[in-house]
Amino acid sequence: MEFNNLLLETGEGIATLTINRPKALNALNEETLKELHCCFAGLRSDPAIKVVILTGAGDKAFVAGADIAAMQGFDALAAREFARLGHEVFNLIEKLPQPVIAAVNGFALGGGCELAMACDIRLAGENARFGQPEVNLGVIPGFGGTLRLARLVGKGRAKELILTGDLIDAQEARRIGLVNQVLPSGDLLEGARKMAQKIASKGQVAVRLGKEAIDNGLEMDQDRAGRYEAELFGLCFATADQKEGMSAFLEKRAAQFQGR
Repeated sequence: MEFNNLLLETGEGIATLTINRPKALNALNEETLKELHCCFAGLRSDPAIKVVILTGAGDKAFVAGADIAAMQGFDALAAREFARLGHEVFNLIEKLPQPVIAAVNGFALGGGCELAMACDIRLAGENARFGQPEVNLGVIPGFGGTLRLARLVGKGRAKELILTGDLIDAQEARRIGLVNQVLPSGDLLEGARKMAQKIASKGQVAVRLGKEAIDNGLEMDQDRAGRYEAELFGLCFATADQKEGMSAFLEKRAAQFQGR
């Protein structure tokens, strides 16, 4: 796949996708969002891809936000359609069968923070900065920020960040649960690759069902979520990976998973 604003590298079951608009601090315009949709739709159906790493080109920004120059002339209808496109793309990323790791280098603001939150795991370089500063422009988050931020850090903290427009550094983002780990900036991509390799080495049916159980279970009451988890747990026992994993454990050897 060839794109104007994305770079895609694949190997050893890992896809590394880089948003490549460094002169615009990797800001999200309509073309970039459509390319992200196309790329993730392709990765979704690629059986060779076990984990996706998403990052931004350069060392200044993961994604500095949506492209304000492109949005300035929107009327209400155009703005709503742009927001719907963002939701469609980020929902696709969030629901991807494969885990997605965001390697956040530099600014992750507005749409960039929303993009990172659509990923399963967020690793941040020490120089990373996060925020939903849309109120400074007279608007609110439009790509799912009001939804995902509250789920990740709690309603009160989400309201504070969205209503003040304040930015936070990587360590504060980790403290409140917005990111999983903070790494030296020079080690960020290598850290993401090591995590991706670890996930890729596991039983892939279990990895995907585990992600599904968490994502869908959060939207259920506890009783329904428990029954749903039990159903997926049972499904694991119909797989070759379960038989191999448990046999390898009892035989004290490394498991050779086949992803089926």
